[in-house]
Amino acid sequence: MATAETSPPPVSEEFKIIQDATCTFCGCVCDDIDLKVQGHKIVEAKRACVLGTAWFLEHEIEDRPMCLIRGQEASVAEGIERASQILADAKYPLIYGMSDTTVESQRVAVGIGDWIGGLVDTTTSVCHGPSGMAFQGVGEVTCSLGEVRNRGDLIIFWGANPAESHPRHFTKYSLMPKGMFVPRGRKDRTCVVVDVRKTKSAKAADIFVQIKPRKDFEALWTLRALANGVDLDPEEVERETGQPYTLWTDLMDRMKAARFGVIFFGMGLTMTRGKHANTEALMALTRDMNKHTRFVCKANRGHGNVSGADNVVTWRTGYPFGVNLARGYPRFNPGEYTASDVLARKEADAAMIIAADPMANFSQPAREHLKSIPYIAFDLKETPTTRAAEVAFTVATYGINVPGTVYRMDDVPIPLRPAFESPNPSDLSILNGIEKRVRELKAAEGN
Repeated sequence: MATAETSPPPVSEEFKIIQDATCTFCGCVCDDIDLKVQGHKIVEAKRACVLGTAWFLEHEIEDRPMCLIRGQEASVAEGIERASQILADAKYPLIYGMSDTTVESQRVAVGIGDWIGGLVDTTTSVCHGPSGMAFQGVGEVTCSLGEVRNRGDLIIFWGANPAESHPRHFTKYSLMPKGMFVPRGRKDRTCVVVDVRKTKSAKAADIFVQIKPRKDFEALWTLRALANGVDLDPEEVERETGQPYTLWTDLMDRMKAARFGVIFFGMGLTMTRGKHANTEALMALTRDMNKHTRFVCKANRGHGNVSGADNVVTWRTGYPFGVNLARGYPRFNPGEYTASDVLARKEADAAMIIAADPMANFSQPAREHLKSIPYIAFDLKETPTTRAAEVAFTVATYGINVPGTVYRMDDVPIPLRPAFESPNPSDLSILNGIEKRVRELKAAEGN
């Protein structure tokens, strides 16, 4: 079903090398990948991990229309017009996703949310949303991954499993690399893994601490008490945490003796019982440790540019996710203005989903309501969300086909160097078109 609009540009069979390409699969955003490209196919991804290699080598441009309106092929211009009408006419529209696209696209999406007086939410609300809430309540003592690489001598992973989720984390940043103040690399570092089960990451640890499920808060407050010289009942500590008091005192001694301690935490901490209270406890512990030595903490973020989404929404609205712009100024209230909750309560009357698949992972009430309202979906492939969309755009892949900027998990911006062009448009070009048309429609309403 190739048309002039969907047919790809001529393919060159010559090989080319893209040096220092950026992998956007996970939050490590490794920017040292050398790609070998032949036409519209990446045949080699030097230095990429197993996940990054699959991301690059299995990338294919699907033979499907650039735009579908109610399942029927349409031009991109027609899709932009219909999408703009949906958003401009809505009383309580929702914009959701944005974690797998560029900073430039995220910025335009937030602008559209402002023009239509809608809600802006990112996938952070269903992963590290509690961390975002904790940052505001306690503050964050942090650093870049480069500082971890060069200085970190005690590395703690709490509720995180980078061996499977971020395969190059150990070798590129946290455990293996030789740094300025850790010249022997792994030999100069002590690794501690705290989790409710023995993961693959635990095999790389010098110390594995298996705590009781749903007892992260109690364990963290035990460490806080020890950091501040508070006497504890050893029997109660073991009963609450599942580990003997002597283990916690030994760990605290090691933490105080470290020159530069780092705690990486994952969804095993943020999405269990306690949620933002858990993260607040960990950040407060990090703050307490700075009375004794230098200590920092950092979230292990998943999606390639989820940190960028948090940054963009924050510097445009003042809040990281779950922002309501209906009154002409931003309001923040997780649980009230977050996408899964708004949809489950059947409040939104239109939506724009960018690089996310809520039809595959939201609750049943949220999915049912989303399916009942007109919404626009952007993705590089067909998904359950694009299949049920009023308007579905097939877009080019950021980092492989599209340039731009993404943020690494430590909030460092990284440029993208695409491997080859796609016949599909970028989501940025479509979002620019929607924003322009929405402004025209809103101006007409005012007249």
